[in-house]
Amino acid sequence: MQKLPTRRAVLMAGAALAASAPTGVAGQDRTPLKVMSFPGLSNFPHYAAEHKALFARHGLAVELLYTPSSTVQREGLARGDHQIIQTAADNSVAMVEMAKADAIIVTGGDNGFNRIIVQPEIASLADLRGRTVAVDAPNTAYALLLYKALKAAGLSRGDYSVNAVGGTTERLNAMKTDKAHAAAAVMNVPFNFSATAAGLKDLGSATAAVGAYQAGAVVVMRRWAEANSDALVRYIAAVVEGRRWLLDRANRGEAVQLLVDKARLPPAIAARAYDVVTDPVEGFRKDAGFDMEGFKNVLRLRAEIEGQWGGIPPAPDRYIDLSYYDKALAGL
Repeated sequence: MQKLPTRRAVLMAGAALAASAPTGVAGQDRTPLKVMSFPGLSNFPHYAAEHKALFARHGLAVELLYTPSSTVQREGLARGDHQIIQTAADNSVAMVEMAKADAIIVTGGDNGFNRIIVQPEIASLADLRGRTVAVDAPNTAYALLLYKALKAAGLSRGDYSVNAVGGTTERLNAMKTDKAHAAAAVMNVPFNFSATAAGLKDLGSATAAVGAYQAGAVVVMRRWAEANSDALVRYIAAVVEGRRWLLDRANRGEAVQLLVDKARLPPAIAARAYDVVTDPVEGFRKDAGFDMEGFKNVLRLRAEIEGQWGGIPPAPDRYIDLSYYDKALAGL
């Protein structure tokens, strides 16, 4: 006959399990969330929140998925394949206006850290006349930034061809391997460092012709947010806390190593990337703050380049809902 464990043995086993469990809510009680993002530095606050067990502390089990393009990301969000996307703010506007999907922006984040990368023989943007530029989706976000820069250089849309190849990883690969169909592209940190190391040329900021620009944002479907407001608030709180940790330069060494481990960056590039995103002026916005003037420029750019809304940008209110963000910050 099997001997039953003593009460003391049961208590000791329970204590051992509790000690081995992550900080916060027990795993089986955590709210599962799927977040889809592009590879890159937009995920740094997410990495930090995971690294410091902040998702667990806020009762969440978060799975980070990488997307090959904004089209895959946006369509998956609308279908409910994932609940949250980290993306350019203009992608959310495109969902509302082009796909008639009721998406909302719930936090800001950064200006995108975008650079215009060209083939080595290109001396100026004017040299792209008759060439092909590589973009993610041809009518959203950073493609519009590139078109605006080319327009400022005197090129109209008919002066160059557009090749939609996908996200930044895909654009970098295209510029390395298919130069005839990728003479230029917009790339952000840390891909711009890899590009110049491979012999490509950096022609400067992609937002120079625009000014303030709201790029990185957290986007959800409005109906999902209303039905899952508590989970969304907890997610925002965890990511804001992760952002606070990585922006504290006392944590620089640990944060750089986190980039090495999670983003698979060489240590030297990870250190350069950390210094870019923690720059007090141009780096990550404190607490993922939303840049309203930058977002108005997003709308102005879409109106100008795509002719949306008859060329007159609308008020930004219908595209954003910062109430969840405000509630998250109030609880920290």
